[in-house]
Amino acid sequence: MEHIVILTGAGISAESGVPTFRDADGLWENHDPMQIATPEAFARDPGLVYRFYNARRNKLGEVEPNNAHRDIARLQRDFPGRVFLVTQNVDDLHERGGSEQVCHMHGELRSALCQLCGERHRPRQDYDHSSPCPDCGAVGGVRPDVVWFGEMPYFMPHIEGQLARCDLFIAVGTSGVVYPAAGFVRQALAYGAMTLEINREVSEVTGVFHHQRRGLATEKVAEVVEEILAG
Repeated sequence: MEHIVILTGAGISAESGVPTFRDADGLWENHDPMQIATPEAFARDPGLVYRFYNARRNKLGEVEPNNAHRDIARLQRDFPGRVFLVTQNVDDLHERGGSEQVCHMHGELRSALCQLCGERHRPRQDYDHSSPCPDCGAVGGVRPDVVWFGEMPYFMPHIEGQLARCDLFIAVGTSGVVYPAAGFVRQALAYGAMTLEINREVSEVTGVFHHQRRGLATEKVAEVVEEILAG
């Protein structure tokens, strides 16, 4: 394989104990997270949004990367410069699992963004609307550095460029519901790539893939990585 693109979704982190937005018991303080993660919610009640993201960020210390994260990192190390990893997840499990190059298309929980100067920083403690930006000093402009529903994901031109040159596209733990990521498989196919889905269940786009592996990411990713490394 000359160039591989791997897309990971909530399913890979769920196997480490990270809850997903669409869990049956996904309410947070009696609020639907999908009603919190919007620009409108932030404008309406920024305190609620800050509490939600501070809580999610603090929870990261309670979970650890799993074998799927580590196996992807191994593939990146063994094929330097030939494996592009893009994730829909906002946690840092890929990095802690050993991946040095991770494209976070939906942002990162451990990062905050100043809407006034555009600089990003990594808060060491909980922050809110009164927290000054450490770069420009302005108060009231710092928000979670995550892509909310209705916003454009980060790094799309770069991701699309990677899809255009890949000859193998792998999706791991994705629902196939959230666009534009759900459309990546069709983009890869249009450029002639082989496509593989690794998922516990059938997704909304399963039928588009050439191949599927059903089961836990912690098991199936290892199988695929071994096959790739074996040539």
